[in-house]
Formats: sequence, structure tokens, C-alpha cells
Amino acid sequence: MKLDRWTRLAALTLAALTVLFSGCTTYVASRVTAFSDWNGSDATRTYAFTRTAGEQNNLEQTTYERIVADELATNAFRHVDPAAAHYLVGLTYSTHADTVTVAQPVYYNPWPGPYWGRPYDPWGPFGPPFPAGYVNQSYPVSVHTLGIRITERATGKEVYNVTARTGGDEPSLVRAMPYLARSALADFPLANGTVRTVKIPVDKNDGRSNEVAGAPAAATPAAASAPRVVQ
Repeated sequence: MKLDRWTRLAALTLAALTVLFSGCTTYVASRVTAFSDWNGSDATRTYAFTRTAGEQNNLEQTTYERIVADELATNAFRHVDPAAAHYLVGLTYSTHADTVTVAQPVYYNPWPGPYWGRPYDPWGPFGPPFPAGYVNQSYPVSVHTLGIRITERATGKEVYNVTARTGGDEPSLVRAMPYLARSALADFPLANGTVRTVKIPVDKNDGRSNEVAGAPAAATPAAASAPRVVQ
């Protein structure tokens, strides 16, 4: 899957920030884009996952469906047999390697000397050294994407389509998936054409809203750190 120019730019910008602050990162940032024609009620929020022929009997697909099911459950969705489902939920996902370039400052000390003024202060009373300029540093990054498409089973009408993307030095899609799923479905349903950045704190839940991994879709969600939204 090829990303268009603006999508790729947004993903690499997120990746640049992740790499730049990788030493102190306490959250995972995802860029979320949603298209919506949603008018369903809680009473009709029954769904089943739909798969392509190539996704049948696919363990990776099953793993991601369980993660998304946990997040759907926090929005009053109930997983049922396909024949009884009001909605069909389809997933798309991808990961690819890329390179991001970050401009970093190069410092110099205009007042050389081992110590100035205060003890153990190598920069003296004038503070830290000044940036002499900037140098471009390139880093390998992994860009992960999750798409969730909801259609009405009876009519085939698409009612919700949301995509979440994140990038950084984590190469594993399976480890990024809980953050992508939670970001994509936070504040469901979003208004049509919404584009925003969602930051999920890194905690013991590994990005999940539920503490129990692989909990049934109807399980009661446990408390978790709230996502932070940056428009």
C-alpha cells in the first residue's frame, strides 16, 4: 500500500517527533482520519468481522480482530454471529520501513575552560553553550497503519471509515496495534472529515483500554489512562 504525499508527510512528522524524544517518550502518537455517516443507536451496535478470501484462517488477522474488539466493546458494540449482526467490520493494516531526517543543533562553548564561577559548573555564569548551527541526522523508522471500515450488513452502506497511523523505532506491528486501535476508536463516532493526533500513554496495559488481553468483546472495560487529543 502506497501512502499519498500528505499522508506520508504526516506519518514521517510523527515518526520524527518519536525518534527525537525516544529517550523520554511516555506516549504513542497516532494521526487519525475519520469519515462518518453514523446515526446508529446503542441498541443496533451488533457486529461481526468480515474477511477477504486471503484472510481466512489467518492467525495474525484473528489477533488484530481481538484487539479491535476490545476497543469496540468500550463503545457499546457487541460481537455476534454474522447472521445476527447489524454491522460488518473490516480491517486493513500495513507496516513499512522508512527514513526520517531530523535537524539537530550543534553546540559550542564561547567561554572555554573547565570551570567558571560556581563549583561543578563547566559553563560558568553565562549558562550553557550556544548552538553553532544544525546538522541533519537520518534515522530508520517503521510506519504502522490500521484502517477500520464499518458497513451496514443489510445494505452494504459504509457508515464509518477511520484510519490511524503511527511511526517510530518500534518495528513490530503487533506491538503497535493496541495503540492504533485505541486511537482510531477514541471518542467514537468522530465527525465526518476529522483529522487529529491522539496520544496514548505508555502504561501496563500496552495501549489497551482493557487490562485483560484478549477479553471478549462484551467484557466490561477496566479503567485506563485517557487518550490525549491534539487537533
